[in-house]
Amino acid sequence: MPEGDTVWLTAKKLQAALAGRVLLRSDLRVPRFATADLTGRAVLEVVPRGKHLMTRLEGGLTLHSHLRMDGAWKILPGGGPGVRLPGPQHQIRAVLGTAENTAVGYRLPVLELLRTTEEDQVVGHLGPDLLGPDWDPDVALANLARDPDRPLGEALLDQRNLAGIGNVYKCELCFLLGVTPWLPLRLLPEDRAAALPETARRLLAANRDRHQRRTTGRTAGQNQNLYVYGRAPRPCLRCGTPVRVADQDGRPTSWCPHCQAGPTP
Repeated sequence: MPEGDTVWLTAKKLQAALAGRVLLRSDLRVPRFATADLTGRAVLEVVPRGKHLMTRLEGGLTLHSHLRMDGAWKILPGGGPGVRLPGPQHQIRAVLGTAENTAVGYRLPVLELLRTTEEDQVVGHLGPDLLGPDWDPDVALANLARDPDRPLGEALLDQRNLAGIGNVYKCELCFLLGVTPWLPLRLLPEDRAAALPETARRLLAANRDRHQRRTTGRTAGQNQNLYVYGRAPRPCLRCGTPVRVADQDGRPTSWCPHCQAGPTP
């Protein structure tokens, strides 16, 4: 599931494959921009912003994409129109090719071309980026505190508070804080609230360079990478109590009824 760490790693790979090179192939397979031709423009940089990807191009243009639940960018060696594009063709939304590499965007729910000077129209509402240069834990904590009655899990997923957390890290962070995702923010103990922003940042930073997330620190054994997410009804890795799962705002949410205090469905 793409979250801030996945987007950061994707941006890093796109940057290495495209930045500083001129596009020889351009195909945006969405109705609004199907006739846009980016060939001849150099890719300046690829920048992650929370869960958003900004591919900045020569001439003041930005290709904005968002992976949401199952979008992906893949890098293929080789450039030009002769490069074969693998996978179901109907899932391809974007093709950007240079002389050396071809980047293919699959199942991208958001793909739009805009002026670089207008990027704030799509990402200006975001809170501090957990993996970005604008990261500010004090601002993130102040954003969360604006709605003290809101359940913690919902507040963590609100990208206006802090950008980059998805459902996996929501569940894992609540476990590490020792509270359920349904706990109102005002009931979160002060010391845990103070630790929340940096704990979240450390989780994403530790996983941004790898595809398989680990929050437990364990490397041996199957199904031991995460404390609670996706583990129900297996036993909690800390106490052995069966992990439970329930819906929160349309998301399957896992927690340990012994290790995490607070309200539950």
